[in-house]
Amino acid sequence: MIRHIVLTRLKPDVQETAIAAVYAGLSAVVACHPGARNFCAGRSASPEQMERGYGHGFTIDFDDWAALDAYAQDPEHRALGAQLVALAQDGLDGLIVLDIEVPQ
Repeated sequence: MIRHIVLTRLKPDVQETAIAAVYAGLSAVVACHPGARNFCAGRSASPEQMERGYGHGFTIDFDDWAALDAYAQDPEHRALGAQLVALAQDGLDGLIVLDIEVPQ
């Protein structure tokens, strides 16, 4: 399994409703892709408070790299990704993306 992790440092003036709309769209895209599941998104609630400005994020689990690639190529995913970049402080520099293999 591949766990796709995206952390976002948003511009200070971004409304929660704007990021919630992007997350809702991404959740819908995930629901349309076989091999993609467990979309989970939101604001950090960490008591450690070590976000360093990356206060929002989401995760998606994929069966394999092919399922992740299919999602990555989806036109709706790309459009929502562009919206996320526009909301991020410093554009792409306001995002961190990690894909890790999770033993099953």
